[in-house]
Amino acid sequence: MKDDAPRLQRYLRNLFGSDSLKVVPHPKKTDMAEISVGDEFIGTLYHEEEDGEVSYQFQMAILDIDLDEA
Repeated sequence: MKDDAPRLQRYLRNLFGSDSLKVVPHPKKTDMAEISVGDEFIGTLYHEEEDGEVSYQFQMAILDIDLDEA
């Protein structure tokens, strides 16, 4: 994950249109990174490998109280 972080960060910044999005590899888990926008943590990104294929899974929780602000 550490080697892929810069490329994933460029991809996600482009996808979401946010230059403040950051991909920070987890210090203890080699298959996980934390995603933040500015200083706000928004989710996790996992590296998965199956049958020689690599994919990434982004997980973000949205609380119902957050929807009130939208």
